[in-house]
Amino acid sequence: MKILYFAWVRQKVGVAEESVSPPADVGNVAGLIAWLATRGPGHASAFADPKQIRAAVNQDFATPDQKVAADDEVAFFPPVTGG
Repeated sequence: MKILYFAWVRQKVGVAEESVSPPADVGNVAGLIAWLATRGPGHASAFADPKQIRAAVNQDFATPDQKVAADDEVAFFPPVTGG
C-alpha cells in the first residue's frame, strides 16, 4: 500500500510517502489511521486526533469507513490545505 502525506501531516511523520503492509485486520481508513499511529512518535503525533485528518483512497476523497486494500494509494492531509 502506498501512503502519501501532505502539509503538516508530512512534517510530523517526516516523509512525503512510504510503502507499508498493514496487518490483515486493517480494512478501512479508520483502521489504517489507528495502525499508522503505532509506527513511531511522528506518526503518533500526526494521527493523534483523527478528526483533524482527511483521506483520499486512489485519489477520491474517503470517509473513515472507506475500505482499503494492499494495492491502494492512500493520501492523508489536513482539512484545509493551501498552496
